Amino acid sequence: MVNARMQVISEEQSAALVSHELAFAAAREALIAAAGTGAAVYPPVIAHASSSENRFSVKAGASAELAGVKIGSYWLRNAQLGLPRHNSLILLFDQRTGRIAWAIEAGEVNAYRTAAADAVAADALARPDAEVLAIFGAGHQALYECLALARIRPLRRLLVVARNAQKAEALVSELRARGLEARTAAAHEACAEADMIVSATAATSPLFDNSWIRPGTHIASMGSDAVGKQELPPDLLDHAALFCDLPSQALAMGEFQHARGDRARVTAIGDVLEGRTPGRVSRDQITVFDSSGIALQDLYIARHLIAVFTGVTEPDRLAEG
Repeated sequence: MVNARMQVISEEQSAALVSHELAFAAAREALIAAAGTGAAVYPPVIAHASSSENRFSVKAGASAELAGVKIGSYWLRNAQLGLPRHNSLILLFDQRTGRIAWAIEAGEVNAYRTAAADAVAADALARPDAEVLAIFGAGHQALYECLALARIRPLRRLLVVARNAQKAEALVSELRARGLEARTAAAHEACAEADMIVSATAATSPLFDNSWIRPGTHIASMGSDAVGKQELPPDLLDHAALFCDLPSQALAMGEFQHARGDRARVTAIGDVLEGRTPGRVSRDQITVFDSSGIALQDLYIARHLIAVFTGVTEPDRLAEG
């Protein structure tokens, strides 16, 4: 008899299971799958709740082993209730029956998952000796980005650029508590020193000028995940090498919606990871990774969480309830 019982991993359980190592492995697999022929990523649904200030998105995807959706939410006033503004729920189908086999609350997991994609891309594209990171934004995601990148490059210094001075200082304090040398900086100073730049904001206009970027810098934009959002100057995109999680989505709603000229030069990072396309081709080349976020990242990190939770590692059994 087919077992139709749905299993649940709570927010507390998934947060205890996840790690940067687990997230990195899952993100790499997902990005490779996205660039292949055996997986599908569907257009995301971007919506708001009864109050337009509260938003949610639905991202769906499938591979040979997994199929499901991730529902992410952002409730603006949750901070006043002592609750996180961002929440996430991953649902995996039992592909034999169409029932939901797994429901995984993944609020904190989502932060690891997002940072891991940037770390995978930076590991492939940033110079091996990159040691100074500038982070634009000091919100919830910024800490995870810094910690994920500190795993793949020997960071000597982190520069925090943020409009909210109190949040910037809090992030600096947290990074120092994790053993990382960090301080606040102005945008121009940070760009002038950085080997890597990550933008993790909700900006709708460029955060810095193209002329401030040094040759050889690697840049990741993860805040541009909807039409109208923008973190990078279009002039930068004109001459940098452009990489992303999924070209069709990056060009429609990611940072590359602002790219000009031949859009065929946008490369899926999975093709670089599989050796089908070159990544960085010179020390002075500027590389940009656009991370708008795809459902496969959620499905693959769910699979890794289930494997740890159950001790089962065979892919054909992980989608069973």
